[in-house]
Amino acid sequence: MGHLPKCLLQLEGTSLIRRHIDAFRHAGVAQVVVVLGHYAKEIETALAGLNVLVVRNPQPEEGQASSLRLGLAAWPGKESISMDAYCIGLADQPLVGAHEITALIDAHHHRPAGCEFTQPLVEGLPGNPVMFSDAVRQDLLAASGESGGRQWQQAHPTQVHRWGTPNAHYRIDLDSPEDIRAFTLRTGRELLWPPAAKLD
Repeated sequence: MGHLPKCLLQLEGTSLIRRHIDAFRHAGVAQVVVVLGHYAKEIETALAGLNVLVVRNPQPEEGQASSLRLGLAAWPGKESISMDAYCIGLADQPLVGAHEITALIDAHHHRPAGCEFTQPLVEGLPGNPVMFSDAVRQDLLAASGESGGRQWQQAHPTQVHRWGTPNAHYRIDLDSPEDIRAFTLRTGRELLWPPAAKLD
């Protein structure tokens, strides 16, 4: 992304990360933890005034699994509140809103017996966010290295609810400037960098 934090891209005047936090809140998610790695200072400044717990990953080069473990270990009230499910989202999905998260929560609550992990499946391809039980959380916290949600699914295929949905929003994310241009061509909606964004 040209040395810029993609979660600060703005859609209709609001950064993607703020849009995601709002979506989780409106979907009824009880606690929101934001894990930051690269560009942590810039992103944390953009979160001012939001009631979320911010955790910094001091070694983001270790990969996404390390950030996942930090987030799962840090959520507020973990010693006194029993959570029955955890939802993990990525802040580079511009079209994931409260509707998508609510639908995912419903799919997870109605998952087949024996399933601990729910992932959207759009035309046979996996999407995000995902949800899983506290049993999966415990397994992920005990893991190391690059072992995260994908590796857990590979190790426990019979415990994964691959929830089929026609909603393509679960599959749209942004990994390059080409993805930004493709998003605008596909949706007619423009993603803009905030005025203060500068190259390193």
